Amino acid sequence: MKKIFLTLVAAAALHTASAQNSAVTNAILNQRSGLLDKAQADIDKAIVNEKTSGKAKTWYTRGEIYEQLTANPIFGKNLKPGEGTKVAFESYTKAVELDGKTGEFGKLAVAKLDNLYGLALNAGVEGYNAKNYDAALESYRMAQQIRPQDTTAFLYAAYAAEAKQDFATAKDTYGKLLAMNYKSPAVYGRMLQIARQEKNDAEAQKIVQQALAAYPNNKAFMLEELNMYLSSGRGAEAIGKVEKAIAADPTNGNLYAVLGSLYDQSKQSEKASAAYKKAVEVDPNNFDAQFNLGVYNYNKAADLFTKASKMDLATYQKSGKKFEADGKKYFQDSLPYFEKALQLQPNDRAVITSLQKVYVRLGRTADAEKMNTRLESLKK
Repeated sequence: MKKIFLTLVAAAALHTASAQNSAVTNAILNQRSGLLDKAQADIDKAIVNEKTSGKAKTWYTRGEIYEQLTANPIFGKNLKPGEGTKVAFESYTKAVELDGKTGEFGKLAVAKLDNLYGLALNAGVEGYNAKNYDAALESYRMAQQIRPQDTTAFLYAAYAAEAKQDFATAKDTYGKLLAMNYKSPAVYGRMLQIARQEKNDAEAQKIVQQALAAYPNNKAFMLEELNMYLSSGRGAEAIGKVEKAIAADPTNGNLYAVLGSLYDQSKQSEKASAAYKKAVEVDPNNFDAQFNLGVYNYNKAADLFTKASKMDLATYQKSGKKFEADGKKYFQDSLPYFEKALQLQPNDRAVITSLQKVYVRLGRTADAEKMNTRLESLKK
């Protein structure tokens, strides 16, 4: 009797184990048949059963099923945004943990994880576009774990952190990008913007110095540093700093353009004009210098016409026409600079608007209309 009882117990145990393993088997069969909803139900049962939850095969199968669910236009609708990618990632990671990178399923899971990178990145983009920044960050971090040396997921994560006003995370992520030797002035620009939003002047100065160390000839960062000098009442020091840089590098058009900007800000228009002219002399493709020379001549013209319009009749009859003629000459002088600036940056609204006004002043109606049409096309 005792022997029979033991046999029955053993048979029951075998039946239970078989039932537990059959959940994984059924999941695989349903997966292969395209019945992903049934495969999902089977594997979800197997993953919480203590007899099968400790097996790499179970976790690997779960990863495959959820990865396929994510890509399926029908069954994927039943998942929350990013859920399929997240579950697949966790499942493949667990399979590697249980089986090692060289085990049967661990080895397969490693390859699957790498393929999952694109899905994780896309899930992050979807979350970002839906303004679900927490979900976006979670997906981007997943992508970072899959390919820790790829900078794209880090950059997108920083953008998402900024969007949700999590500046601490954004700064930390931008810092990681720089540590990865990511080359982009934009990263320093974003970090500078964050420092400004936090009203942290000391941090802003530190970032500008780091940016200039990495990009010593970047005009934007030069101006940032010099504006800091100006805001602290050190305008003469700022100008002296640029003049010293010009002496060391006299063919650098950016330096002359920066000097012109400094003179503009200190209301020294003639010196600004001379600096801009030097900039285009050494570098005809310096957009800022070309545009600002156009502005200089335009303002001269506008000032003369304004003065003429305010004259009384006697004064106008005596010198008004001369003022207007000189003004028209300045409008004419502004044209080559604005036209060159447009050639350099064809979609710049400020340039197009300026040209449109100059053409009107010079009676070139057809050209003015072309600029107006161009402006309208940019609004579409």
